[in-house]
Amino acid sequence: MTVEPGINERVRWGRPARLDRTGGGLLGREREARRIDGLLGGDGGPCLVLVHGERGVGRSAFLRAAGERLRARGTAVHAVDCVPGDAGQPLLLALRLVLALEGPHASGRTARALSAVDRRDPAAMEALLHDALARRAPVAVLVDDAEHADADSLAVLGRIEAPGVRLVVSAVRGNAPEPAPEDAREVVLLPLGPPDTAALIARWLRAAPDIDLARRVGESTRGVPGAVEALLAGWTDRGDIRIADGHAFLSARATLPVLPDDDRFVTALDRLGEHARAVAAALSVLAPLGEPALELTAAWTGLSPEAVGDGVRRLVEAGVVEEAGWAFTLALTAHTVRERLSPVQRSRLSAMAVGVLWAETDAATPGVAEEAGVAEEAGSPEKAGSPEKAGDPEKAGSPEKAGAPEETGAPEKASVPKKASSPEKAGVPEEASVLAYRADRIADAGNLVDRARAVAELTAVAERVRPGTDDRAVLRWLRATVVLTEGPARDSALRRIAGAAYLAGDYRAGRDIAESMLRNPGGTLTALELQHAACLLVSVTAGERDLRALSAMATARWWDELPVPVLAKVSGQTLALGHLTRWQEVRELLARTEAVWDTGPQARATPRCSRATADLMLGRPESFRRELALPDAPELAPDTLYALVVALFDLLAADGDLRAGRALLDARGLSAEVLPPLSRFLHHHLTGRWDQALEGARRLLANGDVLTPATDGLLLPARTAGILLARGRVTTARHVLESMRGPVSCSLHAAEAEVAMTLGDLTGAEETLRRGLEAAQAHALVFGTDELWALLAEVTAESGRTAEARVCLERLERISARSGSGRARLRYLLASARVLRDDDPDAARAGLVEAVELARSRALPFETATTLVTAAAAGACPVTVLHEAYDLFGDTGAGLWRHHTRTALRAAGLTVPGRARATAENDRLLATLLAEQLTNRQIAAVLRISEAAAANRLTRLFTRTGTRSRTQLVAAVLTGSV
Repeated sequence: MTVEPGINERVRWGRPARLDRTGGGLLGREREARRIDGLLGGDGGPCLVLVHGERGVGRSAFLRAAGERLRARGTAVHAVDCVPGDAGQPLLLALRLVLALEGPHASGRTARALSAVDRRDPAAMEALLHDALARRAPVAVLVDDAEHADADSLAVLGRIEAPGVRLVVSAVRGNAPEPAPEDAREVVLLPLGPPDTAALIARWLRAAPDIDLARRVGESTRGVPGAVEALLAGWTDRGDIRIADGHAFLSARATLPVLPDDDRFVTALDRLGEHARAVAAALSVLAPLGEPALELTAAWTGLSPEAVGDGVRRLVEAGVVEEAGWAFTLALTAHTVRERLSPVQRSRLSAMAVGVLWAETDAATPGVAEEAGVAEEAGSPEKAGSPEKAGDPEKAGSPEKAGAPEETGAPEKASVPKKASSPEKAGVPEEASVLAYRADRIADAGNLVDRARAVAELTAVAERVRPGTDDRAVLRWLRATVVLTEGPARDSALRRIAGAAYLAGDYRAGRDIAESMLRNPGGTLTALELQHAACLLVSVTAGERDLRALSAMATARWWDELPVPVLAKVSGQTLALGHLTRWQEVRELLARTEAVWDTGPQARATPRCSRATADLMLGRPESFRRELALPDAPELAPDTLYALVVALFDLLAADGDLRAGRALLDARGLSAEVLPPLSRFLHHHLTGRWDQALEGARRLLANGDVLTPATDGLLLPARTAGILLARGRVTTARHVLESMRGPVSCSLHAAEAEVAMTLGDLTGAEETLRRGLEAAQAHALVFGTDELWALLAEVTAESGRTAEARVCLERLERISARSGSGRARLRYLLASARVLRDDDPDAARAGLVEAVELARSRALPFETATTLVTAAAAGACPVTVLHEAYDLFGDTGAGLWRHHTRTALRAAGLTVPGRARATAENDRLLATLLAEQLTNRQIAAVLRISEAAAANRLTRLFTRTGTRSRTQLVAAVLTGSV
């Protein structure tokens, strides 16, 4: 699903989302709407329709829509809403209906109705209501939230029989009017499925939700619209949802919000009374334990087993918890109830859960407790959750706000049937949910359970989580280990937290911890741990895009102020210099200090990788190629080896060397799926999976994660702009590039130049390219300049300055020969063909033959396709390869290049496959260019046609679609309504 940005909306990458509830119409209720319309539209006798659904499912909106359709058919409609408290006033609902039907002038009937209420005379009220309805038939009465209505009125309504009278009564499930007439019909509203939930999110945010946002909303709300609205409101109020390119993304640091006290789900629970609230509070923590949960709930609340059972019954009847397993119906409600507990209450409940879990583990594996040094009473109700220590049971469910971190393994996901005694024995489908629940309980229990065992388990679970899958949970668990750790081990725990904060995108926390460790290292951290902390500090500072701080860290003076070993200082300074593209200084510093850092595999891993990177950047690739073998790999810690593999892969991906990148991963038993998000983006970009690449890019750019841990810190926005440009989204590509500023970036200058060239602005392109080359020269940078020299050769040749173009070719040839880069060689061959096509056409064709062979060996879809188009146009290969290029452009979604290839196919006398599809693609491309707010002249430049031809195409498209304005045309084409 795609939500296109409005024609007049400037695309902003990373703006906060707003919740817009003005969108009309129901989503996902077509079948139910047809059913109720059929029931209410019949000509038979009296009709009573009962509309059921759980709280927040959208009954009120459904009733309003049904009423609007009835009015449109000429039926009078009277709607009445019931509210809490109505049930205690007999015949109130019937009275309100009589007054509404009779109007203000029927004083006599009004007096009789009031008298019937005073006498509590249902028969008299029934006669008055029947008469009022019969005289106004056809008429429909819509009663919403009937669970709050008084029983006498509901009984009266159920007995009404009058032709042309339709009664629609809506109530929360399980609260329908009793007794219901035999001819009553039911319409059940179920929660929305995933597609309709995603559509609802898109409507309210005016942006398509990404996979992670849609998943988390679905897990937390089960598709209940009221819960979806509450969740989105909480996130948007905190700025946790950001919009990029018409798509909505959830911040990496976003936690579930706590519902306000006046929220429908909270008030429904509060109305059940103190005992039910206390039971709910306990179950929000204990439910996944199964049968022991009720016993522990009784112990914690001080209630009798019978009272606990009654509280559970009330919760089930109110739809708060499920009958099987006592899991909360909505994870969002469970989170809110849990967070309304005080930290002490939550800790004691969690300690009780841990006691049960550990006891079962010890029973299954004897000796575990003894090896961990666990006291027998650890986590037992007597130690952690007895009534005496749990506080006043009557206040257990009070709305105290705790502000603790979000649960990561929500109990409602790991709920178990009544007879199950533990998550492990309950058949939980996902082991991760069980482990997460267990870790969450240990983290919340804190020092109420055995510290050593808690730290060991939390650390072990955190290490099992693959980076990039649940980094927020890992950070939460590791933070708990610091609280539980004392003595020398605390420093190591802090170092782990800093690394977890970096992975979770919490750069501020990671920076604070790492800098604190370096400024006050104590006597327990080793030189290697401090080296790691120094590198981490620089990485999180780069993640925050704090160039001023990075510049300071690139000086020896900044590090000399820290009481840490020289190894840490040199490693940190080197990394900072690299992030600032000061590679010559990196090389010089490492050469001077080799005796300091080349003392062992772990110590030299990062500095040696930095040295190899610096050599590559400066045009000396030999040491980098040697580093690809990772000779020290067997002696490196797993996290160090992983970091090195990622860094080397990013370098290869930046050079477009997919073959070597895959070989590197294969040698270490890794796949692209386990790479960090930025690296996965580069992989998707190279392999032509551009939809996936754009999804990742939008998410990263929306959250400000721009700088890559590679040679070119702005490779992400540059390559993103390239994808957008190839799809005809010229203005959007330019906006992405304009918002990015940082260290020297050859790729960014190249992308800016390509946008200018696409619009026909050769002068602007040349100025951009020369600025990029000047900046690279100032930093002695060679890597990446092949992009700039190749484009400059093309621009100067296009401008008729062949001599200058030949100079560019010479520089490009030297770079290609020295670097051995396949990308640089391919760029040289293609640029040579462009420059030499008039003076030496034979040499140009020969170069293109080699270019085709080289491109095929590199196996990059978009690169191969563009090479084939260029070679075919010059006669260096059969024109039939245009069909192959056409298909490759289709696979990547490069609509603009596919358009150019269609033109080339027609010029070569070849058939364009799929005529109808080709016409639709042309229309969509033209509409995209209009949506990008391009002028007719710019559209002509992009399509490589005359301005008059562009105007004619627009005129024909307006005529064919029956639209008159650009806005209407864009909407019609991009939404597929024509």
